[in-house]
Amino acid sequence: MGAGKSTIGRLLAKELRLPFKDSDKEIELRTGANIPWIFDKEGEPGFRDREQAMIAELCAADGVVLATGGGAVMRSENRHALRAGGRVVYLHASIEQQVGRTARDRNRPLLRTADPARVLSELLAIRDPFYREIADIVIETDERPPRMVVLEILARLAELPPR
Repeated sequence: MGAGKSTIGRLLAKELRLPFKDSDKEIELRTGANIPWIFDKEGEPGFRDREQAMIAELCAADGVVLATGGGAVMRSENRHALRAGGRVVYLHASIEQQVGRTARDRNRPLLRTADPARVLSELLAIRDPFYREIADIVIETDERPPRMVVLEILARLAELPPR
């Protein structure tokens, strides 16, 4: 959360002349409900089921830049779909950066707590190994303008051997 997936994903898609999709936004469009409402009504497992179906669909599409929700990597089915669907770029941000970027965002159900830094730290400790397991590229986003991050992604993608 707060690593810049949506902002950087949009810019990257523009550079690559590909459509950009955000799995959370696609879920909201399909359901007509926002993510916090889905969490409230269906719980996290219900949301994660919807997320898994959406990621499978989006990863099966050709030529898409996809940003997923932060917890998508927790399900092995999602990790498999992401790896099979194309190149995976893990945008890593420090806890401090994540807190700063998510502080005013009311659309993050897992951060509805008195201590979001603790929650983000716990989530990163659990999720980071899964991100690194599937990532073709790991990019640090702290204190970097999105455009510079995109340029690094493009350069690093060009260095990868074809699949």
